[in-house]
Amino acid sequence: MPDDGMRHELVRGELRTMAPAGFEHGRVSVRLGRLLDAHVEETGIGVAAGAETGFVLSSDPDTVRAPDAAFVSRERADAVGRTVKYWPGGPDFAAEVISPNDTFREVQEKALEWLASGTIAVLVLDPDQHTATVYRGQGDTRIHNAEDTLDLSDAVPGFTVPVARLFA
Repeated sequence: MPDDGMRHELVRGELRTMAPAGFEHGRVSVRLGRLLDAHVEETGIGVAAGAETGFVLSSDPDTVRAPDAAFVSRERADAVGRTVKYWPGGPDFAAEVISPNDTFREVQEKALEWLASGTIAVLVLDPDQHTATVYRGQGDTRIHNAEDTLDLSDAVPGFTVPVARLFA
């Protein structure tokens, strides 16, 4: 990846340059990341990763994606060991926060790529609508509103969070 100060992802061998995220995107991302990391650290169930952490989803041609937050189970983290470069494979959990420049098609493409790489659950947060869409396998997609509580325990054991708390 180029070291030019821009955000990049490698998708089927094609380098994609993305505009920097907006303030609201960053605010929601760090809120989710903080809640996820606190839960993971408190329970010792694995490793949380922040925005722009690269995951190799496929090779030849290469696809390297970077979610806004991610989780890898302790068992998988121990099996791979310390990783300085990109994580080999998808995380157990990936989260994407929609930016003003994102299209629905791009966000859905990312969610489906995460699932195809073995990710158990993908959370897509929409700061404009205050909704949380959870993708779990083909055809299992649910949209949650601010009154709902997310239960992501299948991907991050014990992790539940009220949707409203993510946007507060």
